[in-house]
Amino acid sequence: MSNIRKLAGQFKELEDKLAVCTRCGMCQVVCPLYAETGRESDLARGKLALLDGLAQEMFNNPDGVSERLNRCLLCGSCQAGCSSGVDVIEIFLKARSILAEYKGLSGSQKLLFRSVLAKPELFNTVTGFVSKFQPLFTRQVNPLLGTSCARMATPLLGNRHFVPLSTVPFHQNTPMLDTPPGKSGVRVGFFAGCLLDKVFPQVAEATIQVLQHHGVGIWMPENQGCCGIPALSSGDVEAFRQLVQHNINLFDAGHMDYLITSCATCTYTIKKIWPMMIQSDSHEVTEKVNALSAKTMDISRFLVKILGVAASSSEKAPPRKKITYHDPCHLKKSLGISAEPRTLIQADPNSSLVEMADADRCCGMGGSFNLHHYDLSAEIGYEKASRILDTGCDVVATSCPACMAQLSDALSRCNSTIQVKHVVEIYFDSDLDKFRMDS
Repeated sequence: MSNIRKLAGQFKELEDKLAVCTRCGMCQVVCPLYAETGRESDLARGKLALLDGLAQEMFNNPDGVSERLNRCLLCGSCQAGCSSGVDVIEIFLKARSILAEYKGLSGSQKLLFRSVLAKPELFNTVTGFVSKFQPLFTRQVNPLLGTSCARMATPLLGNRHFVPLSTVPFHQNTPMLDTPPGKSGVRVGFFAGCLLDKVFPQVAEATIQVLQHHGVGIWMPENQGCCGIPALSSGDVEAFRQLVQHNINLFDAGHMDYLITSCATCTYTIKKIWPMMIQSDSHEVTEKVNALSAKTMDISRFLVKILGVAASSSEKAPPRKKITYHDPCHLKKSLGISAEPRTLIQADPNSSLVEMADADRCCGMGGSFNLHHYDLSAEIGYEKASRILDTGCDVVATSCPACMAQLSDALSRCNSTIQVKHVVEIYFDSDLDKFRMDS
């Protein structure tokens, strides 16, 4: 009973935030999930109304509430377009954590988040083991996009076209870095993140070589952990806090000018979610989190705003490649960053930027949403793929490895040969010899 009273009190803390929603329905216009299902319960408005009722009626139907709350991409489209300024993401994340505490996590969730994800060395060992044996369970389906399928139907992988784990993760080739500032006079911390480390190590490698070319000192401590958003999205605040504590122990804000990531979701999580969820921790932890948050910056913004990378003014022969850009939700809608990634593309004199329709429309990944509601995720991804194909581009670039995985799946299912790249790869490829010579 005392636990229920505690959770009821936590829900009451959300009442003021819930009261801000006027039920105007503007979220109907921007919600990618509602566009597919047309269901009121899939809207932010519907979920907020549900929570408002739950705060009054208590936990009459926690399973039903949990199911509806988890049918959400957490893309932030509703929050970015909300005229009332409702803190939708904060409400949903905190509500999920309250319900998870009340209902209890499943055994598999506890194993995954607390016993594996929250212990970076073990997580590296497990993913390394899986990467060695994945050829036994997967088959290549699109060599040009590097996608695979499961050899047999499984609840987890189904028939999706996924980018497999890299056989050599980034941390294996580059376990740590500690270099002083060069010509830039700037020293940064580099937070690699799980997907760059284990699925797209070439993006992390390009990031390092670009930073070194510009004379940036790099502090990249060994044994980095996940940013914690997978655990938090599932309501596991304990595992989330363990990962935050692990990472702030590694990164001291006083030893660097900026904390750089090449993952839109990691940038958003460290910059916005860490301070939001760690408010009740000790003063020392809160101070460290806030200090790191203030210094966290996406790689494209850092290169453009701090190092002065600009669009090419070269008037050479017509560009050989057409590149379109997909805006990750967590970068544009949550952090307001959209011009800088395009500048990195335009810095390549051999490429031209061709805008797609609705470039900032969600691609449908949504982290665990993709695992639990793959059919819906795939439909939203197909809409994005259609817009990409309409541009006639050679390459689609983005700033988020999760979006790269989703776009690779969607384009592969369309039998497309359009390459999927990170904007820092585009910038690195624009003068490959120069970057490699100076790194």
